Amino acid sequence: FFFLILVRRPSLEWDRRRRRDGVSGGREERGARGRMSLAFDEYGRPFIIIKDGGAKKRIKGLEAQKANILAARTVARTLQSSLGPKGMDKMLQSPDGELTISNDGATILEQMEVENQIGKLLVELSRSQDHEIGDGTTGVVVLAGSLLEQAETLLDKGMHPLRVAEGFEMAAKVAHETLDKISRKFEFTKDNLEPLINTCMTTLSSKIVSRCKRSMAEHCVKAVMAIADLERRDVNLDLIKVEGKVGGSIEETSLIYGIVVDKDMSHPQMPKEVNDAKIAILTCPFEPPKPKTKHKVDIDTVEKYERLHEAEQKYFTDMIQKCKDSGATLIICQWGFDDEANHLLYRNDLPAVRWVGGVEIELIAMATGGRIVPRFVELSSDKLGSAGKVREISFGTTKDTMIAIEDCAHSKAVTILVRGGNRMIVEETKRSLHDALCVARNLVRDNSIVY
Repeated sequence: FFFLILVRRPSLEWDRRRRRDGVSGGREERGARGRMSLAFDEYGRPFIIIKDGGAKKRIKGLEAQKANILAARTVARTLQSSLGPKGMDKMLQSPDGELTISNDGATILEQMEVENQIGKLLVELSRSQDHEIGDGTTGVVVLAGSLLEQAETLLDKGMHPLRVAEGFEMAAKVAHETLDKISRKFEFTKDNLEPLINTCMTTLSSKIVSRCKRSMAEHCVKAVMAIADLERRDVNLDLIKVEGKVGGSIEETSLIYGIVVDKDMSHPQMPKEVNDAKIAILTCPFEPPKPKTKHKVDIDTVEKYERLHEAEQKYFTDMIQKCKDSGATLIICQWGFDDEANHLLYRNDLPAVRWVGGVEIELIAMATGGRIVPRFVELSSDKLGSAGKVREISFGTTKDTMIAIEDCAHSKAVTILVRGGNRMIVEETKRSLHDALCVARNLVRDNSIVY
């Protein structure tokens, strides 16, 4: 009897603890914190029970306002050290270990993964500033944090939040009127770009490219002026493509009046430059047709092999002849080439670029005025695109090459090719150039500045 009591006593204690804690079954182990428990179900699978649901409380009134202001000030204080010419860059690590080094406010806030709802509002504020203006993403967050800091003082004095908000709106109206009064307009033309260049240099002073800000500002201004419609005062930044290539130094960044594709000629002995190019844009491969069903070919004599080889040669010859009959001097294909076809293209003096992506194919078609051809039988002279020059760019002693399509017939698209020692430098330079391009675009729209 005594032995039975000893055996049943732990079971009674476990039932009592289970009823008290509300656990439906299983064995429970308490962690270091009393608010969290680790439990196991009848199959031995662990799960965590959070017990602090009742500990949460709702705050309201002045306490809630101060908590929101504190959250916004915390986010703004994070960006204060990256503001201005002496601002420092932030190093951010993503969950998968990827590093980002930047002093661009919008980039930093997007990488920070802010959880607080008020902090997310500041992230949206910085993002909207980046989309609308392009520059000032750090300053707008710091300014908002400073205004909220001053608003906290007014709230402590008993002023109603709506009155504080009305005062900020009145102050913004007065600030707009004052800026309009003290602003100066400067005139610029395509021959006199110095005012635009000086303004873009001011933008780049706080960036990683500050040591070569003069050349960068010139690239940005020339790119904007190449696509700008000065009569309508309109600039379509979608026509400016910023490409990056790791290697070299920042000073080697160049402006190309055309489109750059990260490909090379399909044969190493093909010409590296084609002037007054007539471009055939194909989405069909240079390969013999293949049956869609399972097939087997038995070749047991030399004559059969030669007959098969001749038929294959005829396919390739017909394909290349159709390209030459259309008047094309350059082939751009979305798919690959058979080795035999590649050799025949070289023998027929027909340069070709293969494995060009679908997005790039469409961009080339729009810029050159060509039509995308899905079958060789549809290829004709009226579907060819035209460009003033197509050349292969090589980079130093490396084997990296890119294709530049310049002086396109139907587009004023330009490309800024960014160089840098590593990927992080290239990415930060591209972000800096985006800010300068947006400033130049804004000055074309409204040429008012404040000293």
